[in-house]
Amino acid sequence: MKVYTLWLFILLASSHFFHSQDIKPRDPQKKKLSSLSLKAGAFIDVNDAGYNESGFDITQLVRDVLLSPSVNNSCGTPNVFNVQISPNTAVADSTRAWGYFHRAATAFPFKDGIVLSTGYVKKAGNSAINNHLHDDIGSGSDPDLFTATNPQRGLINAVVLEFDFIPYSTQVKFNYLLASEEYVGDYPCSYSDAFALLIKPAAGGPYVNVAVLPGGAGPVSVTNIHPEITAVTISQGACSAINQQYFAGYNTANIETNFNGRTVPLTAIASVVPGQVYHFKMALADSGDTSYDTAVFLDGRSFDIGAQILDQFGNVLPPDLNICDQSSQVLQASVNDPNFAYQWYHNNAPIPNATTNTITATDPGTYTIEVTVPGNPCKGKATVQIHGGITPVAHDTTLLLCTTPDRTTFDLSTITSAISQTPGAIFRFYENQADAIAQNNNNIQNILDYNGNDGQILYVVVSNGFCYKTVQLTLQKEATPTARIKASKIKICPGESVTFTAEGGYSYLWNNFTGTGNIQTVTLYQTTTFTVYALGPKGCKSVNPATIRIEVVPAISSPLKDIEMCIGDKVTLDAGEGEGFKFLWSTGATTQKIETDQWGIYSVEIDNGVCKKVFQAKVMGAVIPFITALDYDGMKKTITVTAQNPVMNMISATLEYSIDQGISWQTSNIFTNLSDNTNYVVSVRRAGTHCMGSLDFFTLQINNVITPNSDGINDVLNLSSLVNFTDFTGSVYDRYGTEMFRFSKERPVWDGTISGRKLPTATYWYQFSFKYPKSKTKIKRSGWILLKNR
Repeated sequence: MKVYTLWLFILLASSHFFHSQDIKPRDPQKKKLSSLSLKAGAFIDVNDAGYNESGFDITQLVRDVLLSPSVNNSCGTPNVFNVQISPNTAVADSTRAWGYFHRAATAFPFKDGIVLSTGYVKKAGNSAINNHLHDDIGSGSDPDLFTATNPQRGLINAVVLEFDFIPYSTQVKFNYLLASEEYVGDYPCSYSDAFALLIKPAAGGPYVNVAVLPGGAGPVSVTNIHPEITAVTISQGACSAINQQYFAGYNTANIETNFNGRTVPLTAIASVVPGQVYHFKMALADSGDTSYDTAVFLDGRSFDIGAQILDQFGNVLPPDLNICDQSSQVLQASVNDPNFAYQWYHNNAPIPNATTNTITATDPGTYTIEVTVPGNPCKGKATVQIHGGITPVAHDTTLLLCTTPDRTTFDLSTITSAISQTPGAIFRFYENQADAIAQNNNNIQNILDYNGNDGQILYVVVSNGFCYKTVQLTLQKEATPTARIKASKIKICPGESVTFTAEGGYSYLWNNFTGTGNIQTVTLYQTTTFTVYALGPKGCKSVNPATIRIEVVPAISSPLKDIEMCIGDKVTLDAGEGEGFKFLWSTGATTQKIETDQWGIYSVEIDNGVCKKVFQAKVMGAVIPFITALDYDGMKKTITVTAQNPVMNMISATLEYSIDQGISWQTSNIFTNLSDNTNYVVSVRRAGTHCMGSLDFFTLQINNVITPNSDGINDVLNLSSLVNFTDFTGSVYDRYGTEMFRFSKERPVWDGTISGRKLPTATYWYQFSFKYPKSKTKIKRSGWILLKNR
């Protein structure tokens, strides 16, 4: 019976725990190190003396490195306790399988944390090792790890970290990754070096492995995470890829550790009951032999067992939260137990009566929840920062780029004022809507020189730093047009019309006209410059306008006018002079002036090279003027001529006068310094013509003293020489204007008497007039005479 029992025990042990028939050492292969691996700083630091944490014991590492900052380690009784490590090697022992790591200058995914290894942990990093680690830490298998991972071969060199803890939330989690030397050749096909994170209530119950792949993809082991393995030699096997998406890659260059490959960072999550004590067990072991080591790296401060703040839907809120436009946010603790004590804080001050697991936040600030578990002085604590404000007003808009040879990219800064005029608004431009929604750092960096496309839509996040609105910016691009213009004429006459035709655009902006068409017509009276801009279909405006100057030449004028002449006269017609004038008379002459002795209508066409204009003049017969009166002042020796100037053909003309038979002429009708008893031929004519009327005039001399004493000398005033003239009449007046004597043809002589009675000696005035029979010219004469009677 004893023999049977022993045999059954050995059979079960070999079948379920050790698989001793599979544990056969393999010959380690020498590594081929790259030049990058040999450089200083190419590897992470492990148990390096430069870090205080390298001297921590396992309890300190768990409390001060692994646990999240939400755990309050200042409690009298911490909520993590009974920390154990196996093999329990001293901190100073260089062969220990656990310790502290720091990524140093490498790109390792975790900054620092705890590392567990199936060999000497110091060989995990620090510097390159030119052979396989194949260290034997002297431990055997772990039945819980074996059950959780079900390896293809037996387990050996197990390293196990255990502790108890009390969670404050309904969930605990931490980040980790597996690295192994088994990632070489075909070993991932059969050597199941594995890791498990086992959790169970301390009061009893089965372990649950929470270090499993998402979607029920199985445990974390080398044989469950690897790419496709192809046979490279007869001695090596092959297997298909399994869960390859969780394999980070082989360590073929500068890969930070001495392991041949590793997984991507993974997260272990366990559901728990807040306030209940749980036992945590992390176990790692080799599979088959000790020739190739494996390690697990636990991300420092990623192990979270504290309270969390959730929204009303049970979602964990981020550390920073925006509440905009005076809205509110429901905050609730991740645990809701009537036996727990709750206290909410706003900006570190307790909120009165906020002692349940839920509050509604309406004001910005820092909100904190403290959860106290009965009998445990440690408080679960979580904080969320709420930012507030008013969301900027923002609008969808369009940005048009008018390209030129020197300008082909968009300056997005020029459109911000059109998107939003909210003071202090912050703008971030994204090419992808998903990036804009995430508000990540994939925004456009150089907004002053963005090479966008016509019709492209950008997503603009407009914020005040916390509150935001996302709008669309549509980019439009078209080539800047070049404006051109032509005119039907460049030089025109006053009042003439010009038609302009613009080219180079879809529509046009005229400086001198309304409308946007390409054709404009205008009538001009003065020289004017016209400009037009070309516009593209999308509105791009030519950089410069097209310009054209229309010169309006001076109006053609001529002094030519109607003129009169008498038969036998010859007149000159003058068309006038001007720049560039050419003449064509109706007579065929091409000179500026022509002469004619014929009545008629004469025309001339004047051409200045741009304009032509016809002028005409009438040459008409003139009417002869005639003298109507001659007023001779014998005392002053002057004569005043009065003449009639008949108007004909509506042409008035100036009269000219002469008293020397037409030898000399003057425009004044008064002649002075005439000689006594002289016969003058008085003439009048129309100026510039031979149309002349004349008459004779005798300057009769009358003595101004008479002495009627019958001595035959100056006895009378005798006007007998005038009795043959028409309308002869005259009178003598005393100084009072009383008529003393009246002359007539019958009585042309005054002897100083009145009615036969002698007048007294005195000065008397006389006046007489007459007409020349032929010309009907009337002559007037007046003067004074001294009468001396003795």
